Amino acid sequence: MKPLYIAIISIFCIVAALTGPAGAASADVTVVSSTLDPQVLMKGDTGTLTIVIQNTGSETVSIKSARLYGNGVVPLSEPYLAVGDLGAGNSKTFTFTVRADGGEGTFYPQFVLDFRNEGNLRYPVPVQVENTPLSVSVVERPDAFSESRTADITVRVGNPRPNAASGVQVIPLGTGFTVTPTSGFIGTLASDASGTVTFNLTPTAEMDVTFQVVWRNGINTHTTDLVLPVVFGEDKRQADPIITNVEVKSEFGRYRVIGDISNAGLESARSVIIAPGAPATPTDPFRVYVVGTLDPDDISSFEVTFAADRNVTEVPIVVEYRDDDGNRYTSTTMIGLGSGAGVSVASAAPAENSSGEFPIVGAIVAVLVALGVAGAIYYSWRRA
Repeated sequence: MKPLYIAIISIFCIVAALTGPAGAASADVTVVSSTLDPQVLMKGDTGTLTIVIQNTGSETVSIKSARLYGNGVVPLSEPYLAVGDLGAGNSKTFTFTVRADGGEGTFYPQFVLDFRNEGNLRYPVPVQVENTPLSVSVVERPDAFSESRTADITVRVGNPRPNAASGVQVIPLGTGFTVTPTSGFIGTLASDASGTVTFNLTPTAEMDVTFQVVWRNGINTHTTDLVLPVVFGEDKRQADPIITNVEVKSEFGRYRVIGDISNAGLESARSVIIAPGAPATPTDPFRVYVVGTLDPDDISSFEVTFAADRNVTEVPIVVEYRDDDGNRYTSTTMIGLGSGAGVSVASAAPAENSSGEFPIVGAIVAVLVALGVAGAIYYSWRRA
């Protein structure tokens, strides 16, 4: 019985030596980290899942395969079918491509290691999916748009997502306008960060302009659109030239208008010129009066000269000016000529005496005065 007993004990020791260490060694393999790029996916996004394992034991472990089983995300890459040995203290990295095909939330696809000798390791890897896009808003724009007048529009892009967005740019889309620059680049926006881009928009017609924000979540491209209606209206800030203190004089066959022009607007009026309009006919010396630049609250005197027919009782005084972008504007003020008749270009006498009566009466009075003076002298001489 003794030899048989010894043989049984020997066999048991050999089996224990073969199986015991292997099981203990596989238990020392653990997942030390898992990362997802991008950190948070959106529905339909493709990401890269990186898993690192380490052998924390003192013996080499043989690994047969490594696989990823989907849960809320779909693995797109092939499993590792021949991993090999992992030495004591060593680590190994596994990379899987995944796609988020489910809804929002945190999902846990299973990472599975199959050991060559026995058992396996199962590790649920957290993958977060959130569909929140970037936000876009207009933070500065004019009170009203005007045809062919350049307006500054400032667009702000914010990132409410829990992870960074890269390659952020804003592109104005549409027709009926010109814009500078044609696109604005912001770059990377960290979570809860924002950036702004200013565009110089010149509309030629009423329309809608779409500011499209293009950005990337990892390798995935996304867009967010903001539509801004462009409707023409009165600009509350634009220059507003006003004519005041008007005085009309009739002299030598023409009219002379003297007055003041002031800028009641909030922007400068450039290249201001003043001229009489039809039916008046501009005459020298002030066919056109050049004022130049009128800043807000500025005032300048002016005068223009013109001729008009007898039946004209009022004429327009036309003010022409430009804004900072060179766009041309005009305003008109009607000036009354009074109850008297007008003056034609060919007339050479003052308007109020154009009938010729005043010269005859004046001559008679002059003769009578001369005769009176002569009579007084003669009478004084006779008495002397």
